[in-house]
Amino acid sequence: MLILIKLILAHLIGDFLLQPTSWVKEKEKRKASSPKLYLHVLVHGVLASLLLWDIKQWPIVVSVMFTHLLIDLAKLYGQNKKTRTVWFIADQVMHLISLLLIWVIFGQVTVDFSSILQDTKILSLITLVLFLTQPASIILSAVLKKWADAIPSQSGQSLQDAGKYIGVLERLFVFGFIVTGHWEAVGFLIAAKSVFRFGDLRKSKERKLTEYILIGTLLSFGIAMLSGLVFLSIIK
Repeated sequence: MLILIKLILAHLIGDFLLQPTSWVKEKEKRKASSPKLYLHVLVHGVLASLLLWDIKQWPIVVSVMFTHLLIDLAKLYGQNKKTRTVWFIADQVMHLISLLLIWVIFGQVTVDFSSILQDTKILSLITLVLFLTQPASIILSAVLKKWADAIPSQSGQSLQDAGKYIGVLERLFVFGFIVTGHWEAVGFLIAAKSVFRFGDLRKSKERKLTEYILIGTLLSFGIAMLSGLVFLSIIK
């Protein structure tokens, strides 16, 4: 595990602290012909070497540099102005996966996937967390549809899909708070959301919108709390 932590630390330093904006712009412009791309990869190799501090770990360092180069090239040639954010997230996820694989392969780590799939607690956690994302959003949309249709259209007044992502995040937060036994944090989250929403609702003077948001919030929090209680009952 120590090797993995060191590799992740080296990645964070190399990608976010030691990579100037000018390097990023030059890489996006010149792609594979950019010297800054290879200098960036070399920085990652040096950081990994310094943190590992063991000449015997040279295969790990070489693998880190090689996979980092391939992933960065895929991002540079695959992204455009519209997909830059998606590619940034995908890029970081792929880097993390590559570091995990390098750690497993060269760190001689054995992962027993069969035992994980037979672990009720782990499977329950994965199932409930996934349920609280897109499935819960679809269920809430279906339940609230008749009220949503009664509200005047407010296109252009909010960010696209912002409400969906806010709902997913709040459910995951509530679930995490309940699983860890911090019920008071759920109350704080409700209060914080109420404060942010109060100004908008007061300005709109729209009773239907107020009731719709209230119903949606209570249902979203209720689903998250119920999921948390289900998980607690399973692990006990």
